[in-house]
Amino acid sequence: MGLNALDVGVIGVYLAAVTAFGLRFRDRRRTVKSYFLADKAAPWWAISLSIVAAETSTLTIISIPGLAYDQDFRFLQLVFGYLIGRVIVSFLLIPHYFRGELVTAYQLIERRFGQRLRALTGAVFLLTRAAAEGVRVFAVAIVVRVALGALLSGMSGFERDVSAIAIVTFLTLVYTFEGGMAAVIWTDVVQLAVYIAGTLVCLFTIVHFVPGGWPVALSAANHAGKFRVFDFSGGLGTTYTFWSGVIGGTFLTIASHGTDQLIVQRLLAARSEGQSKAALLFSGGAVLAQFALFLLVGAMLYVFGRVDPQIMTFSRSDSIFPAFVVTRMPHGVSGLLIGAILAAAMSNLSAALNALSSTTIVDFYQHRRPQSSEERKVALSRMATVVWALVLFGLALLARGGGRVLEMGLSIASVAYGALLGVFLLGVLTKRANETGAMVGMLLGLGFTLCLWRFSHVAFTWYVVFGSTVTFVLGLLVSYFAAPATKLSA
Repeated sequence: MGLNALDVGVIGVYLAAVTAFGLRFRDRRRTVKSYFLADKAAPWWAISLSIVAAETSTLTIISIPGLAYDQDFRFLQLVFGYLIGRVIVSFLLIPHYFRGELVTAYQLIERRFGQRLRALTGAVFLLTRAAAEGVRVFAVAIVVRVALGALLSGMSGFERDVSAIAIVTFLTLVYTFEGGMAAVIWTDVVQLAVYIAGTLVCLFTIVHFVPGGWPVALSAANHAGKFRVFDFSGGLGTTYTFWSGVIGGTFLTIASHGTDQLIVQRLLAARSEGQSKAALLFSGGAVLAQFALFLLVGAMLYVFGRVDPQIMTFSRSDSIFPAFVVTRMPHGVSGLLIGAILAAAMSNLSAALNALSSTTIVDFYQHRRPQSSEERKVALSRMATVVWALVLFGLALLARGGGRVLEMGLSIASVAYGALLGVFLLGVLTKRANETGAMVGMLLGLGFTLCLWRFSHVAFTWYVVFGSTVTFVLGLLVSYFAAPATKLSA
């Protein structure tokens, strides 16, 4: 059994409905603040759920069950680090972001160090976020290839990928272009609810197909070692151990939630510093529950695969979850669930487009044309959104030849995160660091992490730890031989 016309119709209606919902948040006041920060009017709980949705792309939904299917629950060790990292960001970085009227994370760097380093950090964010996001968008093609394989049998694999990525990119662009961050946040809330509900439906359906139900399924998964969480082994080449998970996950989250405009933009959209902290901390519990759910789905799919071996006929573990939805769920329901998985892609893509656009306009154009009117800046922000959508579309096609999409996406992002985090730590933890030292340290830290990525077997979970350490230490050392430091404004 595969998707039929009813399923395709449900997917189409769902995607159209989400797009129409996002268009309800058109910004008529046309100011940069209202467009990029939703006029600081969103409640903390909506921002918190939007943070979770921004972290959860299609590649997360399809890859995390694949990890549990192949291995076990060791990925949760990384999530424990995510929780610790959020606490540190709340007390270390968020207070600095609410001192002044900031729109992007990199304005903090300018206030502390100067325009050159702001431009460098902004440029690194644009390049690496675009590359990582291209991988995430490509995950859409994996889902569509599995879901609509029979219906698109007359098309080549490349044509299917192009069509799937183009449709999702276009629909996301429509409401992001018109509604800005307000549309992004509220569509995130809706789509998070839909894909979590869909995942729960899948979980109970899988267990229903296992003779004996929950007791048998849980016992079989436990006997196969699927619920193993902790791995205290050493070595830098193992991706998911207690040490790489907790330490690496902590550093990764400090970087992603404290220096990446994708998340910082949401924190800045909160009504106050207290609400920003509440949104970030609450999102940690939600992320833990969400990843545990995705892993449990993978473990149950492993058990079901022993009952019905036909489900195991897939070329990559990323395909196991959508394959089950397509082949085992009732028509109509399967279409809605595939739509929910695609919704995660739209949610993440809209966040990326808004973050890339805000950094382009605020950190680059606005510095060159400070006298531009609000109307012109908002118009150019929308144009930048279109340009970045085209860029991500192209990068998604280039990602077709990669490996497991979750780890590929995290690896690309982690390469830059170390250098970015090192610079931010130099800014908020030291008074001696200056712009020259920070720039040198950042470039050396970035180069060091690139070498780890390309020429070593060190797991990506350690990239941010080593990259930020190299950036911080060398940046501080160089600062001692350069001009006096600039103090952080109060």
